[in-house]
Amino acid sequence: MNSPTDLPDTLAAYPAWLLVLGGTLALAAAIWLFMKVVKWLLYLLLALVLIGGVGWAVWLLLEQAAPRAG
Repeated sequence: MNSPTDLPDTLAAYPAWLLVLGGTLALAAAIWLFMKVVKWLLYLLLALVLIGGVGWAVWLLLEQAAPRAG
């Protein structure tokens, strides 16, 4: 069985195609994770806009319906 000291110390010991493949997969995973985060942030933004807009419309409606003193 190989011990950890038998493993190559630098990336230069690996074939170039393996490094490119590993880098490509890592970058694709990072982009995929970023897209998931952005998607949920957009859902949150949409919910906040809807709640804020409906709340503002209700506030304006109630303010218009309330009799003003003076």
